[in-house]
Order: sequence, then C-alpha cells, then structure tokens
Amino acid sequence: MASFQALRMQYSSLLNQFASSSKDFAVLSSVPERSPPAKTLFEHLDPRSRLLLLLATQNADKPSKPASFEDRLAMMDLFAHDLRSHLATSFPEGFRSNEDLPAIDICVTKKPYFVDKATAIEASDCYSGALEQIHLTGYDTLIRIFNTKYYPPEHTLQPLAALFSKHRLRVTMRPSDEWGSREDQEEFVRALARGDREAEGGPREWAQKIQLVEGRKPGDPSVSSTRARDAIHSAVEDLEWLVPEKVRQYLLAEKPYTRDSPSTRI
Repeated sequence: MASFQALRMQYSSLLNQFASSSKDFAVLSSVPERSPPAKTLFEHLDPRSRLLLLLATQNADKPSKPASFEDRLAMMDLFAHDLRSHLATSFPEGFRSNEDLPAIDICVTKKPYFVDKATAIEASDCYSGALEQIHLTGYDTLIRIFNTKYYPPEHTLQPLAALFSKHRLRVTMRPSDEWGSREDQEEFVRALARGDREAEGGPREWAQKIQLVEGRKPGDPSVSSTRARDAIHSAVEDLEWLVPEKVRQYLLAEKPYTRDSPSTRI
C-alpha cells in the first residue's frame, strides 16, 4: 500500500506541474524508465513502436469524477507494467528480448478532442522523426469523433482533415444493443467509403485510415471500465478477469472510486 501511495503522490506532483505549465501535452513517465523515443506509435508490436497511454484532463462529454486524475495515472502506470509483463511471457514473433518490447509512455493532455490531441502530440518535443499516430479507440468513440456537434461553428467534419491527413484510427468493435451488430458497425465505415459523409465534409478516402478489429468474441462477457467500477461494489471477484493484476491490487487497496476528494483540484 505504501508503494501505491507513493506512486499516487508522484503523479499528483507531476500533474500539478503540468497544470501550471503552458504545455498542451506532456510525457509524465515511461515504462521502462529512460527508454529512448521511437519514430512511430504502437501497432502490431513493431519493435520500433511506442505505446502512448493518454489521459485528457478535459473531456468532451464525461465529468472527471469519480476517480481522481492521479489515481487514473497511477493505474495507467501499473497497467503499463502488467502489459509489458504479459508481452514478455507471450514473446511475440520477431522479439529477441524484453528490450525489443515497445516502450509505454504515460501522458497527459489538456485537449479533449482527438484532432487537437494529435496536433498537441505533433507540436511537442517529446518525439523525434516522422511521427504517425495510430489512435486506439472503441466503436463508441468512433461515433463521437464523427459527430459534427463537436465541431462548431460550422458543424462539419472538415476539422478532422488534420487528423486523417497524417494519422489513423484502429477501432475495436463493440457489438451490443446500444451500438448495433458487427455488420452495423462495419457499415459505418462502408458508408464513409461510399461518400455518404461527403456533404458533411468527410471525404470517402478517410475510410482507408480506419481499421476495424474484433474485440471480445461472441458469448464472451463484455469488459468495460463501467463494469469494473460496478464490480468493486457488487462483485469483487470479477475484477480478476476485468482488470490486470496490479490494477486490481490498487483498486482493492486504494479504493479510488469511493474517495471523496474531487479530481478537479489540479
């Protein structure tokens, strides 16, 4: 528990420094520490790649509660260690040692929208070389990205041109009653490719920059942050398959989703 509290305090201090700075994006830490920057972000476990875990201190839709920002960053740090341990034991083809595994950066941004996040990353001095970003999202986030209400005053998709001119989306499908079947979700991208969104400022070429991938297999229980938060109060045993081990230990020890202190104090 002492190590968890130290980790939380570390990120609390780093957050305060970031909040008082003029920066829109910052790398707070890396796993492993002092790992050299790479030219591309994480995709398909390319040894040159880098995974960026990004916390937005402002969100387009969701409030910052219930867990504080420092709690979230601490859990992101623990998740990074769990992920590298998993990759090390899996030892994907092409990796010769743990040093070949992608480094993982724990980052923050003050920008709530994807196009602005991408611009902030580009403008930072954190990465060198030609940087292609592959944004890993869920299908629900894809729908929000293409919702014109987020792009005033014209309310068109044209602001996304800056994103798709250089970068891509890798979208995990979420078949459900709320988001439709796999076929429905694939149709969203097909419609874009047919030119159905051109009148809104979304050219068909953007469909080539969106990769849909399968998430949970049919019949498997769904995994979501909401379900994990609910499990803390009603089915703690479910945390064993909902979250990685170090994150589970943090949730049980620190109880970040029952802490009263607001996360907006930075």
